[in-house]
Amino acid sequence: MPRFLNRINSPADLKKIEPSDLVALAKELREEIIGVIAKNGGHLGASLGTVELTIALHYVFNAPKDRIVWDTGHNAHSHKILTDRRQRFRTVRQQGGISTFPSRKESPYDTFGVGHASTGISAALGMAVARDIAGKKHRVAAVVGDGALTGGISFEGINNAGILKSDILVVLNDNKMSIARNVGALSTYLTKVTSGRIYNRMEADVWELLGLIPKVGGKAQKVAHRIKESIKGLVVPGLIFEELGFRYFGPVDGHNVEFLVETLKDLKELKGPILLHIITEKGKGIDDAAKDSQRFHAVGSFDKVPGDKPKKKGGPPAYTKVFSGALIKLADENQKIVGITAAMPDGTGLTAFGKRFPNRFYDVGIAEQHAVTFAAGLATEGMIPVAAIYSTFLQRAYDQVIHDVGLQNLPVRFVLDRAGYVGEDGPTHHGVFDISYLRAVPNFVLMAPKDENELQHMLKTMVEYDDGPSVVRIPRGSGVGVALETTFRSIPIGKAEVLREGKDLVFFAYGTCVERALRAAEMLEKQKIDCTVVNARFAKPLDTDLLDSYFEYEPLIITVEENVRSGGFGSAVLDYLVEKGYDGQRIRVIAAPDEFIEHAPQPVIWSDVGLDAESFAHAAIEMLQSTKGILKSFTPRSA
Repeated sequence: MPRFLNRINSPADLKKIEPSDLVALAKELREEIIGVIAKNGGHLGASLGTVELTIALHYVFNAPKDRIVWDTGHNAHSHKILTDRRQRFRTVRQQGGISTFPSRKESPYDTFGVGHASTGISAALGMAVARDIAGKKHRVAAVVGDGALTGGISFEGINNAGILKSDILVVLNDNKMSIARNVGALSTYLTKVTSGRIYNRMEADVWELLGLIPKVGGKAQKVAHRIKESIKGLVVPGLIFEELGFRYFGPVDGHNVEFLVETLKDLKELKGPILLHIITEKGKGIDDAAKDSQRFHAVGSFDKVPGDKPKKKGGPPAYTKVFSGALIKLADENQKIVGITAAMPDGTGLTAFGKRFPNRFYDVGIAEQHAVTFAAGLATEGMIPVAAIYSTFLQRAYDQVIHDVGLQNLPVRFVLDRAGYVGEDGPTHHGVFDISYLRAVPNFVLMAPKDENELQHMLKTMVEYDDGPSVVRIPRGSGVGVALETTFRSIPIGKAEVLREGKDLVFFAYGTCVERALRAAEMLEKQKIDCTVVNARFAKPLDTDLLDSYFEYEPLIITVEENVRSGGFGSAVLDYLVEKGYDGQRIRVIAAPDEFIEHAPQPVIWSDVGLDAESFAHAAIEMLQSTKGILKSFTPRSA
């Protein structure tokens, strides 16, 4: 039975605990997080590393009056437990339960909704400036991971904060990891800083010297100041943060909770932009997680024997794994293929590619904008860049997609993982906008496979297509279970595939919805309704010849897709048919609704939003009834 955690329902309760007992509280918090995530699955390693920091922040600051901004939700499990959600934390990632990520709808303690990295400094600075304009005095603190500093918006925020001089505290949580191991010059720089502890001791001595020098007779003070600056340049190369207008403190042990409390109390009284650099261990509290913090960034449920994950049952391979194997096979045959990811080598399946082709693999860190333009630069020199990025993360690089790739018609190949609803990670990670935001850009070819085998053929199609940029979107999770061919073939650009012929109605299905449309057709066949199912394959360009032929002979078309309706695949079909003068009443578009959908298992979401096979079948019945007067009964969903 937890001795201290059971007493805490809010930060006010936390403040009643003696500082000497905070170490025991940290242990209880870790056990609570491990126990819940062991049952529910989810992000684990990062939050285990920020337990002491979270305790110290809420012990020193007065949230929610004082604003605490988390750069990503991966770090915030302790925050949720300490801020009025201790009991509800057991529902994290469950349908109707609390979110993995901070959410303004969920609690006043969640000052800013986050799911993607690098936004914390900018958001916190906005809050600080709003406070200054209103003449208020509360504090603003942002917790930012070292991996998040590779995102350009972090430096934009730092640059602006250094000029505005508003009172703001940035806590740099340095665990040498983002989701994967950190990469790049900034990571190397931070490593140099952490090895410069001698500087911090010497700096303290210099500050003491400055305090002893009289305020008059400024020559001695100037000498002491120069000594201090020389120490900085000698021991900690560059001190980039101070050069950008922040007062830098650290690095300090991020797991010494009593020292963190005392440090934050001191920093709370200082004016202007402050950066506190702390060193933490991602996955602290689970031996295997600490040894392999990339693997324990996010986990499925596991036995609560530390780090003991059960073996997964057999089944179809994940789309990501199929992509990985196919790309390696293609890269064996073509030396120009280059793999690019933005801090997601495991999540996108490129880890194996990187091991096989270390000289043709680039993890650019949390920097999607750079990833896209970097790929564009490669394409100008005749290389074949394959940029594997989550659908929801590519949104961050939309300007580069338009200006650096689309406008110049450069053959960058994008593989968008986690396209469609992703399940328990919720609205920050649902990839239901990419068809819309990419279809609007000239020169792009958009495709999506009906199954894992077709994914292989689409990858070969992309590699061979050199007339402009191309995109293939793949869902989260396993394939449908078809056999994988060992010989890949190209697919004609813009040509759909008829999978099933029928006379009553045509399903034009895109990507993940093809398999569900086939099941819907089987259900309808039992009701004596005969349906055609078309695997559209391409959202741009459309197979207009096939559309024309069906509208000439068949009365009704239903399009189905796992993307929002506005600007999506169905919208493209409808636009074309209306332009051609066909009756718009003869087509129905089934797509994701115009709203952000909360977290739940994927099948539950599909059912709730009308994107499961049963919903497709019911939509067909309704359409036929309204247009042909067919009044046939249909087995209810609950049956």
